[in-house]
Amino acid sequence: MDLWQTSSDALALLISFDRELWEIVAVSFSVSLTAISLVLLPAILLSFVLAYCDFRGKWLFLSIINTLQAIPTVVIGLLLYMLLSRAGPLGDWQMLFTQKAMIFGQMLISFPLLVSMMHGALQSSDRRALETSITLGVSIPRVAATMVWEMRFPLVAAAIAAFSRIVTEVGCSMMVGGNIMGVTRNIPTAIAMESHKGAFAQGVALGFVLLSLALLLNFLLTSVRGRGYLRT
Repeated sequence: MDLWQTSSDALALLISFDRELWEIVAVSFSVSLTAISLVLLPAILLSFVLAYCDFRGKWLFLSIINTLQAIPTVVIGLLLYMLLSRAGPLGDWQMLFTQKAMIFGQMLISFPLLVSMMHGALQSSDRRALETSITLGVSIPRVAATMVWEMRFPLVAAAIAAFSRIVTEVGCSMMVGGNIMGVTRNIPTAIAMESHKGAFAQGVALGFVLLSLALLLNFLLTSVRGRGYLRT
């Protein structure tokens, strides 16, 4: 493989706005953005409950959340495949090898990570503000909204970190998406397939897109963390 020629061909695909290439990018971004947007609010609410409410079995629930975020994505994909296949209990939904299945899988991957990181951020906040607000008769929804706003920088950092994980995962997407061109083929699965075929130009081009995205997300994460530190 000529590295220089392959890189040149990859840049040519990007600059010429190759239709097939940018369809893959569009699928990847559409699926991951949808997944993260669907779990963001539930993750914030659950994190708030775990951070400020005491109940029996709380430590066990937190242990389960922390364990779930360490499960390999291919294992989540395998479990979903078994559930959504025709012989599975959810086979009637006919979701296997669709973007809906990919979104569902990425929701399962990102939710525990969001809850864990957001819980840590909220737990480190000053509880006296919460206690004072409740004492003064402020409604719980308003208190929750205020606390979330005060901790917005760490929460945004958690969302960026979760998005960066799901947009680059390949195991679950390959298992439940099927890598169908124009439908479920996203950036990581396309890179894996093109590399196996020996067609490296498209894989390198998609790698450039992922690298650019990683740099952008890390820049945003650094910026958000910096603002959070300045605020405190």
